[in-house]
Amino acid sequence: MADTPSGLHPAAFTRANSDPDRLFYAGRSDSSQMDVGARTAVTALYQTTLPASGLILDLMAGALSHIPPEASHESVIGLDVNKAALDSNTALTQRIEQDLNETPQIDLPDDSLDAICLCDGFAYLTDPLAVLEELNRLLRPGAPVIITFSDNFIPQKAVALWQALDAADRTRLITLLLDRAGFGDIDTGEVVPPEDLTAWNDTVHAVIARKKLAA
Repeated sequence: MADTPSGLHPAAFTRANSDPDRLFYAGRSDSSQMDVGARTAVTALYQTTLPASGLILDLMAGALSHIPPEASHESVIGLDVNKAALDSNTALTQRIEQDLNETPQIDLPDDSLDAICLCDGFAYLTDPLAVLEELNRLLRPGAPVIITFSDNFIPQKAVALWQALDAADRTRLITLLLDRAGFGDIDTGEVVPPEDLTAWNDTVHAVIARKKLAA
């Protein structure tokens, strides 16, 4: 069997549950696999890495974006497979119902976005390189893509490779694919819960990259 364009075996991106994502997620009420502390940490990261204004795309946004409430962005576009979740997400100014595993192409212009966020969603992408290449097309030169995840995921829908890796190797996988998609200035890090906060148990892992400036 041939490799995928990412150079990884196609079996790496198989999933235990083959039901259409629209049907699967329509029956779920949870909006995030992260606890409250981890979600707060993601918001704090966005406060320091998102531009102060501009056009933001929240990819696989669900019902709960982590955009700082005091932000004054021109527009926050949410994209998700679950229409009900999008409709309940009050942080969004525009909504796109789309399954990226069926259609990785996003109907937005080249070089039109000032930042893209992907929180808690990378585990479920069956062709992550195609999605990252599309994000690179959409971002303005120098603009960031911010990918965050915790150690929690939905086992029925997370791809096999993600489930086989530990957190450090998941970060390496994202970094490798970002590089292959043409991104630069790639940075990684994590935020570990303080021992004295019982409501925060999930470590937040982050990978930030930027679209390269034109030569």
